[in-house]
Amino acid sequence: MAQPQPTITTTYAGEFAGEYISAALLSGNTLANDLITVKPNVKYKSVLKTFATDTSSIVDASCDFTDTADISLAEKILEPSEFQQNMILCKDQFQSDWEAVQMGFSAFDNLPPKFSDFLIAHASQQVAQFVENNIWSGAGTANTFEGFTAKLTADGDVNDVVGTTVNAGNVITELGKVVDAIPSAVYGKDDLFLYVPQNVARAYVRALGGFGTAGANGVDNKGTLWYGMGNDLAFDGVKLAVANGLADDTIIAAQKSNLYFGTGLLSDHNEVRVLDMAEIDGSQQVRVVMRFTAGVQHGIGSDIVLYS
Repeated sequence: MAQPQPTITTTYAGEFAGEYISAALLSGNTLANDLITVKPNVKYKSVLKTFATDTSSIVDASCDFTDTADISLAEKILEPSEFQQNMILCKDQFQSDWEAVQMGFSAFDNLPPKFSDFLIAHASQQVAQFVENNIWSGAGTANTFEGFTAKLTADGDVNDVVGTTVNAGNVITELGKVVDAIPSAVYGKDDLFLYVPQNVARAYVRALGGFGTAGANGVDNKGTLWYGMGNDLAFDGVKLAVANGLADDTIIAAQKSNLYFGTGLLSDHNEVRVLDMAEIDGSQQVRVVMRFTAGVQHGIGSDIVLYS
């Protein structure tokens, strides 16, 4: 006898939408690890004010008040774009996995107990990957938003370093070029990061084991040394952050406080709906609708290094 199909009697929207969208957006590598500054509740646009003064404004003291400050005021616009994901899923494809969770047979005991939540979690994985890739490598064309690499490339104030194909043999030299280009006023800041893609991180870990210089067996013929995925990486005193969305052989040196991700997590632009079509057309289909906003912007370009 066929097992009865799970039914979904609730359409998720309103207050729950913010929770599900947050889970989808913040589960990407960059946002989940708090590698850049998040500005939530941006309904339309957010103006980022930049303020800078010249150190030559400091002069010998006198009894008079004389304006000696050369103040530079500018602004950048953070304007998240609107996106949607519409999916049609068949209950049969997910029922066995969901039932395993319900009955306690699954090793993944943290999966949602409700079938509707289970489907939303599936859809959220794709949203998270989309956001992660676009934060760093988005082109700003149809179905994307412009990421940091494109924005920094177009900013003439950014410190550009010409890159090459990075491997274990040259990664130390190439990372050194980036660190050398970091402005003195920025170097040493607590929130300064070298944002690197996976291929650069792998090359650097291999080089730390001596494979780039000591030969095929590494330092003292000990092979791969200390590094584990839980260890923190640093180069010349600057923390390394692996940004999964960065394209190969691209490195960005910047302060976390100078890189912004904007979204309307709690605004009316975000929506999650799960529609069970069984009572509408008799099918076993479920429609998942997710709407959200996302965008990035940087502050002061002259404080950033782009290796590409």
